[in-house]
Amino acid sequence: MIHGRRKDAAQKLAAEIGKKASFAIGALEDHEIPATPVAETIARFGRIDGLVNNAAVVTHGNLEETDLETFDRTLAINLRVPFFLIQAALPHFRKQGGGRVLNIGSINAYCGERILLAYSISKGGLTTLTRNLADAHATEHIQINQLNVGWTLTPNEYALKMKDGLPSDWPSRLPKKFAPSGRIHATEEVALAAIHFLSDDAALVNGSILDLEQFRVIQFPVIGRNPTKEV
Repeated sequence: MIHGRRKDAAQKLAAEIGKKASFAIGALEDHEIPATPVAETIARFGRIDGLVNNAAVVTHGNLEETDLETFDRTLAINLRVPFFLIQAALPHFRKQGGGRVLNIGSINAYCGERILLAYSISKGGLTTLTRNLADAHATEHIQINQLNVGWTLTPNEYALKMKDGLPSDWPSRLPKKFAPSGRIHATEEVALAAIHFLSDDAALVNGSILDLEQFRVIQFPVIGRNPTKEV
């Protein structure tokens, strides 16, 4: 079951996956929407085995620049939505005798960049949510884990850096202080980690926070992630 805001994109992805795929559309920050993907999954497949909380918004701003609307929207999408999606899935997990949740967090959860304040707060809250619920529901065979993802080459990230003034080949020209290996994560690498946590290979892993990151955590906030002037 795919969730998205754009029906055309969801239809295209479902077609690529095959006839067994389906999709639900809606803006998750709307109060009534989070239960909808879960309900439609049950209606379509009769059960829900796993939930991946991947929807998020990245907002920019420091303490002085972040207004109330930006702060509330960031936490609504990045923290409130996962909470209520898990809440909606919980009765079905219990009925089935268990289930798995994977929250997609960020390395910013540990501190974050100065200009990503609200975003970093939301991901820090998601980490606490993951650990709290993992402990609370472990005896019900409900596993809740999280990936704290570092810099990843998504289409949106590529377009954003182009907008910031980087050349079209910027992913292959990153200085090592921004990408020690010479490149940043591919989306496929994140997907492989997600599949592992949802599979029987991670049957006893619960409350785990896996950092998909090249830097030591203590070094990350100092270096930052704006290589516009150096590529």
